[in-house]
Amino acid sequence: MLRMHRERVANGETTLQRTIRRRAAVILAACALLAACARTPPEQALRRTLDAMQEAATARDAAAFSAYLADDFVGPGGMDRDAARRTAALYFLQHARIGLETGPLTIEMGQGHATVRFAAAATGGSGRLLPDRAQVYQVRSGWRLEGDEWRLTSAEWTPTLR
Repeated sequence: MLRMHRERVANGETTLQRTIRRRAAVILAACALLAACARTPPEQALRRTLDAMQEAATARDAAAFSAYLADDFVGPGGMDRDAARRTAALYFLQHARIGLETGPLTIEMGQGHATVRFAAAATGGSGRLLPDRAQVYQVRSGWRLEGDEWRLTSAEWTPTLR
């Protein structure tokens, strides 16, 4: 026993130091595992959803685009979810290429809901703005967290150029 104590002291590490080192390694490993399993923060998940909607519009995929709309979605003039899907499908049929350019997002987070504001311009075909005349819109959208998914509950857009 005295010999083991001398070996530990000779190596510069006591039993207490070794125990502390091992426990610290276990705690660090547990923290790393918890960090890897952590859920995506709500704002980051919302930004990913917005990016996915923009990609669906660019891909001219009305079904993928409308998958992000809440069942009780309300748009301008009382537009419901189905009317929004049909409107998107109509634009996608009319234009061979669709692009959606957005300005910086202003996101106001709440408990299970959010409001997102931004400027947007839609482009189609050879880069012309939709509709036929140039127009930029100010967009205000309402979002609700349903389980782990963000759903668009409302949207309104106002032309900024007259």
